[in-house]
Amino acid sequence: MGEMVRIPGGTFRQGSPPWVLDWLEGEDQAFPGKWFGDEAPQRTETVAPFWMDRYPVTVGEYAEFVDATGYRTDAERLGHGMVYGSRYWEERPGATWRTPSGEPVVGVEDYHRHPVVHISFGDAVAYAGWAGKRLPTEAEWELAARGTGFRLWPWGDDWKPDLANTAEYHAGALRSPDQWRRWWDTVHSRTGPMPQTSGVGDFGPDGDSVHGCSDMAGNVYEWNATLAGLYDESAECDATLRTVMGRYRVIRGGSWMNFRYQVRCSERMYGDPGGWSNFATGFRCARDAEEGGP
Repeated sequence: MGEMVRIPGGTFRQGSPPWVLDWLEGEDQAFPGKWFGDEAPQRTETVAPFWMDRYPVTVGEYAEFVDATGYRTDAERLGHGMVYGSRYWEERPGATWRTPSGEPVVGVEDYHRHPVVHISFGDAVAYAGWAGKRLPTEAEWELAARGTGFRLWPWGDDWKPDLANTAEYHAGALRSPDQWRRWWDTVHSRTGPMPQTSGVGDFGPDGDSVHGCSDMAGNVYEWNATLAGLYDESAECDATLRTVMGRYRVIRGGSWMNFRYQVRCSERMYGDPGGWSNFATGFRCARDAEEGGP
């Protein structure tokens, strides 16, 4: 049920320092600076030692859970899942963790090793409980991704497109939504809305975090246990972000769909815990250190 690594814990400054927000503002990327304002001001966090899954939970591992319990995911109960279609997000009939595009998976080698997607917050919590684990807190996730020292990405501050499964790994450097759409149009015309995930650990060890966790940048977004909240009410962030605070749960790490800016260690996104899922979101689990190793 997933290899785990022991994270020693420690005190660190969660979030992004001012220079990162200035850098983002000056980069040729699609979002205004206030979109990243929820990453600041930094907040001091002390995290006790804990165990973290080395990899996101895979399709094969989730299948073991379903086979043992008969569990049905929210997408299965609803009869559809969220995918990005030819123009925008849409509800795709039959899109679930087994059939992420709504059709049987064909032509993907070792798909059981890919991270499971179409997983809601409740689906992730259910698996974690069955496995004797839990979801990581946001502070735990960020510490596992970058250590106590600040890093833009798990390996450091220099972007290396061959170390993470992102849109820029597949399409080359992307600097506008139009470039991204042209790439996706090509993919969609060939495979439909099939997620471009990769086998867990395929980008390690060079792309791993300082603690040895893989796929913490890209591949799939990952649910955290933490309820969305600003680090400080003084944060200058987009008004849209404020609407989810106290209601949504944190998701971290970015995905195969994203540019380099959305897969940074301190980037924050949020998901509705009331059954929402999509074809780019999965999870990994954690466990308290005193509960023993994996």
